Amino acid sequence: METFSLAGRTAFVTGGSSGIGRAIVDLFTAKGARVGIGHYQRQDETAAFVADLSARGRSAAATECDVSCETSVARAKAWCDDQLGPVDILVNCAGIGGDRMFTEMSVAEWDRMIAVHLRGSFLITHAFFSGMVERKYGRIILTSSQLAYKGAPGLAHYCAAKAGIVGFVRALSYEGARHNVTVNGLAPGPVETEVLASLSEEWRAMKMAQLPVGRFGSVEEIAPAALLLASEFGGRNFCGQNLSPNGGDVML
Repeated sequence: METFSLAGRTAFVTGGSSGIGRAIVDLFTAKGARVGIGHYQRQDETAAFVADLSARGRSAAATECDVSCETSVARAKAWCDDQLGPVDILVNCAGIGGDRMFTEMSVAEWDRMIAVHLRGSFLITHAFFSGMVERKYGRIILTSSQLAYKGAPGLAHYCAAKAGIVGFVRALSYEGARHNVTVNGLAPGPVETEVLASLSEEWRAMKMAQLPVGRFGSVEEIAPAALLLASEFGGRNFCGQNLSPNGGDVML
């Protein structure tokens, strides 16, 4: 048995056309999984990514999915049922960024951050969880952040949403574990993605100076942690955990 093989497995990765999600799709398909990519308003970029994967002999397809919208999630689930069949592995990497000091933060900014990250994690998980329980197999991986544990100025809305995901992972893992459905999280530290790029230069400089490793991580360094949690053998004893490859920013 190859410990980290995903041969014969089907995965759906939201936010799968960019950043950490894209790196996870690349790795999962390399390990033999058939992967559905959920994207939001990235039609051309995602189509090019799927074409590139196909040219390399990988199996992937894509659909639009706004994880904050119940109707959009339902459409994506129906697409998976029709195009992929039962999904064994669900990875939610959809997310947004942006920093704002709390005294200047609007209700709309707060609501949008919570909607995409926390509500989105609920909606996409809710769509696939029951089927996994019925089939007695599933791997669910939700993306949080090391900032869920330590907080950061200008990111009260982001930290609150990510901390909510940590709690959601822990609670739902109890409901899935006895049915061979594991629920775990990834809590990466600062990684060179569009979300990080959306933050101010002042914030980026401050954060890099704090990191023991002295640099931001790469998406390719995060994807193997997702593979561990997604694999049948390697991931089966992880339950309610939040793995945090973060360059020493938080030492759990």
